[in-house]
Amino acid sequence: MSLRAVLARRASLFVFVLLAIELLDEFIYGAREAAWPLIRDDLNLNYAQIGLLLAVPALFASFIEPFLGILADTGKRRVLILGGGLLFALSCLLSAISRDFTLLLLSFMLFYPASGAFVSLSQATLMDIDPARHEHNMARWTLAGSLGVVAGALGLGALVLLGFGWREVFLLAALWALGLFFLVRRMTFPQPQTEDGAEIGFMQAVRSAGRALRRREVWRWLLLLEFSDFLLDILHGYLALYFVDVVRVSESEAGIAIAAWTGIGLMGDVLLIPLLERVRGLTYLRYSVLASLILYPLFLLVPGFWPKVVILALLGFGNAGWYSILQGQVYSAMPGQSGTVLALNNLVGFIHPLLPAIIGFAAERFGLDAALWLLWSAPIVLLLGIPRRTAPTEPAPDVVSS
Repeated sequence: MSLRAVLARRASLFVFVLLAIELLDEFIYGAREAAWPLIRDDLNLNYAQIGLLLAVPALFASFIEPFLGILADTGKRRVLILGGGLLFALSCLLSAISRDFTLLLLSFMLFYPASGAFVSLSQATLMDIDPARHEHNMARWTLAGSLGVVAGALGLGALVLLGFGWREVFLLAALWALGLFFLVRRMTFPQPQTEDGAEIGFMQAVRSAGRALRRREVWRWLLLLEFSDFLLDILHGYLALYFVDVVRVSESEAGIAIAAWTGIGLMGDVLLIPLLERVRGLTYLRYSVLASLILYPLFLLVPGFWPKVVILALLGFGNAGWYSILQGQVYSAMPGQSGTVLALNNLVGFIHPLLPAIIGFAAERFGLDAALWLLWSAPIVLLLGIPRRTAPTEPAPDVVSS
């Protein structure tokens, strides 16, 4: 085998491992979101406590992950990803053995920053492989995540049918994370350098991040990315509870609704990859947002289980490309600073972790059906904020691709 073939094979394996890390992360997410009714009943949780479980760990991580991202741009990326992988596995184990709200909260507080080091920095590494195709590689990353979400929901259902429960999902994830940890140990990560070949220092990376925050284009994409999550992860986090408590269906029927949301969304992610070869990402995004502006209130207003499932499926199909396109725009606006992108995502989004808690407390006070109307602001803001033309990308002054 030629040297070129060996290098190509190693590069393909590297990409596969990075995508497998995202698959695992979203597997846990998909299983957890579908399992909230089971977790609530097992641990006797209320809406406010569920909101805190979604908000407090994310808020905690938002103070830690900026430092992780900046350190990743100084040559510590491999160490951070490996350490994150071990903590990721430990947090899954703690979740599996949780017997009350407090221990589950602590396990989630460990899981979120561990995911930031293990998963988010793996995404940043994937973006560095081909800086000219950020949207396309983000589409592949998102597809891996969507497969994980669907597999997580189906895996939970299969385990329940076999007489197990949500705890076994976290035990399986812990073993999976350990396996990926040992694969990552065999990988070589390029070291980021300045243009003159010197190593990048921490303060140099901090100054570079500060310059990025002074650019209007960076702010635009970071804020739009935060708002897009209203109809992505935040809505997903309350869907099972919405169908059980508001639509008044069984937990198995709620699982069907979640499967429709994730399954049709997966189809959208599959189709997005070839679509981006033919259509400008922001053009597609603008039409998708317009459709969601109409579909989301219809979903909340229409009576009956099956009409809601159909509209939810259409909504999941339409917003399939939101994250990949917007996150790709953030990376493109900050070339050579993929770790710093993670840092700024957390700095700008420090309020974002409070939103699930706000919805949880609003649901406790006014009802979950009323609280979910807050999420309609997502397509409104996106429609106003998406530019018709993108500004030219400014090169990073101090760093090159890592």
